[in-house]
Amino acid sequence: MRCPYCGSLDDKVIESRTMANGESIRRRRECISCGFRFTSYERIEEKPFMVIKRDGRREPLNTQKLSKGIDRALEKRPVATNMVEQIVAEIEDEAYIRGKQTREISTADLGELVLKRLYTVDKVAYIRFASVYKHFNDLDEFIAEVNRVSDENK
Repeated sequence: MRCPYCGSLDDKVIESRTMANGESIRRRRECISCGFRFTSYERIEEKPFMVIKRDGRREPLNTQKLSKGIDRALEKRPVATNMVEQIVAEIEDEAYIRGKQTREISTADLGELVLKRLYTVDKVAYIRFASVYKHFNDLDEFIAEVNRVSDENK
């Protein structure tokens, strides 16, 4: 490790501690050349979990974007604000389970996870999200989805 004071590559580790539930290691080091003490951290570099877009592009899973969409669907609905965080966490966990081998999930699968979860929480939020996600071509498709949801609740 390069000394931040003199630039020498010779140092010794004085102390090591496991941090953040074993996710990282904190090391206190001392430069052999100048005696300067400094701290370094080691973390496992993980490949980011990716979302495969409809056009084939891949981008890292953005939980803020997911949260924003769910928040918009639940806007002005009688659902606690901390419920959005819980829903996002559950969807993120399920996405990681589904994409464990490849470390990726399609937007179609992600959208279905959101729809499934919103359906159990609030039917109006489900319809709001579905109207954007499913790209209804006309009013008849929208009405058919609303009727399907209302028929299942009877």
